[in-house]
Amino acid sequence: MSPRRAAIEIHGAVQGVGFRPFVYRLATEIGLTGWVLNDVNGVFVEVEGDVEDVQRFVARLEAEVPPVAHIDTLSVEWLEPGGFDEFEIRHSDGSGAKTAIILPDLATCAECLTDVENRTDRRHRYPFTNCTNCGPRFSIIRELPYDRPNTTMSSFTMCRSCRDEYDDPSNRRFHAQPNACQDCGPAVTHLDGAGNETTGDGAIEATVGDLIAGRIVALKGLGGYQLLADATNATAVGTLRERKHRPAKPFAVMVQDLDELDRVVDGTGAEHLLTGPSAPIVLLPERSTSGLAEGVSPPTSTIGVMLPTTPLHRLIAAGAARPLVATSGNLTDEPIAIDDTDAIERLEEIADSFLVHDRPIERHIDDSVTWVVDGAPQLVRRSRGYAPMPIASSTTLPTILATGAHLKNTVALSVGSNVFISQHIGDLETPRAEAAFAQVIDDLTRMYEATPSMVAHDAHPDYVSTRYAMDRSRFDDVPRVAVQHHHAHLASCLADNGTDEPALGITWDGTGWGLDGSIWGGEFLLGDASSFERVAHLRPFLLPGGEAAVREPRRSAAAVLREAGLDIDPALPGLASFASSELGILDQMMAKQVNSPTTTSAGRLFDAVSAMLGLVEVSTFEGHAAMALEHVADTLEDGSYAIPITRSDEAWVVDWAPLIRSIVDDLAVSVTPGRIAGKFHNALVGAIVGVAERVEHPRVALTGGCFQNRLLTERAASRLRSSGFDVLMHRSVPPNDGGISLGQVMVAAARHDTPGEASTPA
Repeated sequence: MSPRRAAIEIHGAVQGVGFRPFVYRLATEIGLTGWVLNDVNGVFVEVEGDVEDVQRFVARLEAEVPPVAHIDTLSVEWLEPGGFDEFEIRHSDGSGAKTAIILPDLATCAECLTDVENRTDRRHRYPFTNCTNCGPRFSIIRELPYDRPNTTMSSFTMCRSCRDEYDDPSNRRFHAQPNACQDCGPAVTHLDGAGNETTGDGAIEATVGDLIAGRIVALKGLGGYQLLADATNATAVGTLRERKHRPAKPFAVMVQDLDELDRVVDGTGAEHLLTGPSAPIVLLPERSTSGLAEGVSPPTSTIGVMLPTTPLHRLIAAGAARPLVATSGNLTDEPIAIDDTDAIERLEEIADSFLVHDRPIERHIDDSVTWVVDGAPQLVRRSRGYAPMPIASSTTLPTILATGAHLKNTVALSVGSNVFISQHIGDLETPRAEAAFAQVIDDLTRMYEATPSMVAHDAHPDYVSTRYAMDRSRFDDVPRVAVQHHHAHLASCLADNGTDEPALGITWDGTGWGLDGSIWGGEFLLGDASSFERVAHLRPFLLPGGEAAVREPRRSAAAVLREAGLDIDPALPGLASFASSELGILDQMMAKQVNSPTTTSAGRLFDAVSAMLGLVEVSTFEGHAAMALEHVADTLEDGSYAIPITRSDEAWVVDWAPLIRSIVDDLAVSVTPGRIAGKFHNALVGAIVGVAERVEHPRVALTGGCFQNRLLTERAASRLRSSGFDVLMHRSVPPNDGGISLGQVMVAAARHDTPGEASTPA
């Protein structure tokens, strides 16, 4: 049989995952000749041999990919023989348009952990051990293709032993770009409060000693600095809260292994998330045996738990032999620090000591947060381990830059049929956050050498992200598309589920600029990425003080009482903290509609009820009041408040006013907060199903920050399915504003033929 040659083009997560050595080993095992190389688009292979052998090679390519690789597309073109003598791995090609998928940073694999823990291994206790199956990627790459000279490891020259591994196709460290050891790689240094330095393994021991003694350590991790403290030490946790000015928002906890995890939380069904290559923080129920200080997660019994993601974290966690708080190394509303000098300047008032290292971090990357909801994982914060993996579109998209929302900001860039979503940037509330936002955009467009033909942004005119989009549009002379906030939520959920078909989007969150100039947030939108109709919404009410009402749920409580036709009674638990004169001023503000915008916000309704029950009257972080309300709610399904659905000229209206009156009646006869909260959740679920039955669209999407409430989400999904609806939920991007940038891209793409400066409903 005469030989044939096949040219194979492979796209997907196929760089930095040991794909080329996998191809090399497979080709030589089958007896084929040819070559393989990376370029800025993907992996290209030419193999030559008998047709049956080449076909077997192609079949095994798809069936036996390396553990963390993923093939999106594979095409084969048959050619005449090329006369190859052997199979070789060729040098990467850096020319051409850049569309290759950059792999996220990956948690240390089991084999590398074995090396670190093996006393006879040359990498014993080396904190930067990695191989092609694990280690840093996105945090160190400067440009495509992913090769060592294009990373922050370029200044570290491999020793002979590491070079031999790197050059050996049979070794799992073959072409592992961050490959290093104690003799040639990055090193750690401990800095105590007096400025004394300790290097090498002694630095790790000094860090462990600090933690055991109750001190706070700033650790330079994979994608930036973290603040560590003993999670079982109430004084250490309290000190960290005081210094970080974070009075109540839950801290994440790092445990050393699955045994310690099982003592702290119930991880049933989440083990694969915790031990997988992404290794995010996972939200799990705390056990009574946790031993955690009460201050770790005060508003809830859910703990965000993670396993060590690098050998450095593993060595510290094992040495401390106790759960450790592991929270972002930043000040409020600022991005995490990545530069050593900057970190010491910003964190010196918080940390008692620092553990630094000399491998530069190219870009900041927070830990990702996920949980299991309705039987499957759902991301709450998409960053390390996930970003910048793309969401695939069924069609080729224009090159669109989307600047995201104001809170929980991410940005997105469409290249070909992929939408690349940035790592979590955070709330754009400070100059440092704004600078980080602009840097991430420059970073993403530079890496992919992409020139956006369109800029998409939120419809709110005063957001930082909107102002940036306006300036960018003028500077680049490209059109911009203003996307209504809740329309972006709906489009994001559809894209997350890989569908272009329309759905009834239950889009509930805190605030979003409405097309009528009011603040939306309790919306039922029927449509797709191209257009929508607002078919229903919650009954509107006023927000006395505007933004002040977001920070003070007690203001929302006063507003819903007034809207429900009740007295703003200072005897109610949530209003007792007001002075009588303050309540009078609030009432006058609403009567005259002075600094009291109208809203339909479901988030503010949750706030109001939480405050009415005396749970949270003044919030210290977003979602504080709603989290407390869900935490106390009983899980009984047999009780609910009346919540009528009426018809206005334009849409159905969910009238929560009778519910508020019933809550006041229940408070008067001492019904427990748990029972009231449970009936409140059941009422909202009933309203969701009631509107869906009136609209009669077969597909329903649950999106927006309110659907980070497990009780609301799971109960609504169950009731909807039992009523015959197909339910779409977020999985790969968060339901909160972290998913907005994806939706903005999809809306702008749907309108790219006639882009305008504002989106309009159908």
